[in-house]
Amino acid sequence: MKLLLDFAPIVFFFIAYKLEGIYVGTAVLMAATTLQMAIIYLMDKKLSTMHKATLALILIFGTLTLVLQDERFIKWKPTVLYTAMAIALAVALWGFGKNFLKIMLGSQLSLPEPVWVRLNTIWVLYCLFMAAINGYVAAFYSTDAWANFKLWGYAFPVLFIIGQGFYVARHMSEPEPEPVNNSKDDPTLPPGSAQ
Repeated sequence: MKLLLDFAPIVFFFIAYKLEGIYVGTAVLMAATTLQMAIIYLMDKKLSTMHKATLALILIFGTLTLVLQDERFIKWKPTVLYTAMAIALAVALWGFGKNFLKIMLGSQLSLPEPVWVRLNTIWVLYCLFMAAINGYVAAFYSTDAWANFKLWGYAFPVLFIIGQGFYVARHMSEPEPEPVNNSKDDPTLPPGSAQ
């Protein structure tokens, strides 16, 4: 359900772009993302920093695209977002010793500290890759090719999340085994005593 919700603004943008062009597509993307964030807020009672940044950048870059009638703003928005994420994760970890991923997900996942550091590094590399590939397509391909990439390029985050899930699953802490009670045959022995 959450993946469909994440995917919805891109689908609406793509349909609007194909029917009416980049400017209508941009307006639809802005509206769909605003609605998406409202739904997430109603479900979770909060928006994450990532959600707030995404909404802010879409509204800012979308407004610039529409007001200035310049499609480059909306095309470069993903590169700006991913670059900012990579910088924030890297500076927080290696500059200030703070792991944002652990801060955000530590209450949900129990992972050894070295795994959190590797996971943060993997996210930095992934964000830089996504920033670079979007920038490349935005700079060297037509707007039509970029719009197609926005839709079919969604495979990258899906594959990344699946791969990350497998990686995390391998390193999740095992629950402590319960002590074996050998005293069930002899009620005079205290629990855990050898017979």
